[in-house]
Amino acid sequence: MTGIAASHPWLTVEPYKVTVEEYRSFRRDGYLVVRGLVLPEHVEEMLRHTEDLMYGRTELPGVEPPAPNSTMLEMEKRLLRIHMLHREVEIWERYLLYPRVLDVVQALIGPDVLAMQTMMFIKGPGQDGQGYHQDTYYIPTFPDSLLGAWIAIDRADTTNGCLRMVAGSQAEPIYPPTTGYGFGDWGLADIPSVSGVGAHCNIDEDPKNELKPVAARYAERESPAIMDPGDVAFFGGHILHRSLTNKTEDRTRRSFVNHYCNARSFTTWDGGNQNHILARGNTHLAFAQPRFETPCAANSATRISISDDPLSPPMMMATPEGTMEPQVPDSSEHND
Repeated sequence: MTGIAASHPWLTVEPYKVTVEEYRSFRRDGYLVVRGLVLPEHVEEMLRHTEDLMYGRTELPGVEPPAPNSTMLEMEKRLLRIHMLHREVEIWERYLLYPRVLDVVQALIGPDVLAMQTMMFIKGPGQDGQGYHQDTYYIPTFPDSLLGAWIAIDRADTTNGCLRMVAGSQAEPIYPPTTGYGFGDWGLADIPSVSGVGAHCNIDEDPKNELKPVAARYAERESPAIMDPGDVAFFGGHILHRSLTNKTEDRTRRSFVNHYCNARSFTTWDGGNQNHILARGNTHLAFAQPRFETPCAANSATRISISDDPLSPPMMMATPEGTMEPQVPDSSEHND
């Protein structure tokens, strides 16, 4: 790690330990909201950054500045979703690799973590929601280990278009597209294809989305993920989720959304594993370095993972007598 990274502020962030109940809740419902995970001073930094973008004080690659003489409301509604700027902007890389978020990701899908995607959502008053979708439809990984982390920058509730999670729907396969881009579990004998999935919908009823009948099976379990600034929602790639229109006249709903997978999973998405950052642990696959030297496993002097060298080497194995007992694996060479 370089001198810049060695003095990085993330090195002093207090770790977060996932509880057994949080782990159980994630497995049961398909998602988990961790309250106050991003510290207040860091939420404030992200808030300032989004305001600089909205009001044209900061220019970003591919993001058009506001038109001259734009009103405040026009500037707030100008942007909705910005993709993948962690390769261009230091603050985006830094919050993709935010240690307390990675602590939770590591506990849920680790020990090895690949950081893949960043998105900024700035949903101004009156702006549309997004219809039912499953994230693995867009970002497949093999083995299947995708995990989203949705960081609330503003309060998100039912009036300004918060996330709505369909608990239990993580048991569903990924429904393939009828035409065009999208992954699906085509190998299942009777899986139907779907169309109209996930687009930004100018009406909340979203009549053309063919995932709606699947979501209807869990109608009593769909609930709003009401979140305060600094709360983070973690959700797997199979769970159905959506958001509705921001019905307010004066409240923007801003969030920073990352996607991760287990670093031992293979992906062809966005050019493959070699284009994504090894955030935690180790991997036998290719990976990228962080461009702004944010501390992570990729630029660590040593990459240590329980997946390489288990912390508890005794394992249950068969003995010559035919019983099963804890034993230390034999490291001697065999000519079987």
